[in-house]
Amino acid sequence: MAVFIGSTSGKSPVYEQAAKDFARTVSSLGRAIVYGGGRMGLIGTVADASRKAGGKAFGVMPQVLVDGELAHPGLTSLEVVPDMHARKHCMSELADGFVALPGGAGTLEELFEVWTWQQLGIHAKPVALLDVDGFWQPPLKMLDHMTDQGFLAL
Repeated sequence: MAVFIGSTSGKSPVYEQAAKDFARTVSSLGRAIVYGGGRMGLIGTVADASRKAGGKAFGVMPQVLVDGELAHPGLTSLEVVPDMHARKHCMSELADGFVALPGGAGTLEELFEVWTWQQLGIHAKPVALLDVDGFWQPPLKMLDHMTDQGFLAL
């Protein structure tokens, strides 16, 4: 399961708790986490919670971020790739589905890219949001507006 999530922890403790709960649930189902490979913020929380629950956490990180010492040291494995484009491609190959938890610009970018790929028929894997404490409601309203205006067909 590929996870898109923030590299910071956000302002509310509910985000960290949701990340832990999500990782424990995925691990309890015998599924692995595929994510960006970082150790900071909610991305690190997901990896730590997965590993603590006996699950597998596979990271995919561009060399420039590994060089910046941002890689999580306790992963099942870390795939080092040349750039962000290769990262997204590799993650999409490893994952059976995609889930976005609270995050920022990177989370949005990754989410919208895999959703677009799904819409174009590039993959048929599920793409989902974990709406922690209403986090995803504002963008969902925007998507409703785009649909109402004829720019999006859900």
